[in-house]
Amino acid sequence: MKRVFSSHNLILAHHSRNLLETEGIATEMRNLMLSSAMGELPPAECQAEVWVVNDEDEARAFGVLRRSAVFGPDWKCAGCGETCEPQFTQCWKCGALRKSAPR
Repeated sequence: MKRVFSSHNLILAHHSRNLLETEGIATEMRNLMLSSAMGELPPAECQAEVWVVNDEDEARAFGVLRRSAVFGPDWKCAGCGETCEPQFTQCWKCGALRKSAPR
């Protein structure tokens, strides 16, 4: 098994797992309840983790996560010029749709 993602944000960890499971990559999640131990344990050890069950799926899993809208550069709205984070497909300020999907 190989770890392919970790975050203190449980929602983001579950979202990453969902992306991988949708692509047929078997996963396991670890450390889901360790955030309450932060301070007693090092913060990096308390992150929720997504692991791929089959080692040979590691490269494909990283590819899926890279292509997701969760990662990537911020984008500038063509409607109002506002800078938006990569996970959004619509501008929060004016409602304009993103012109191109992230690669």
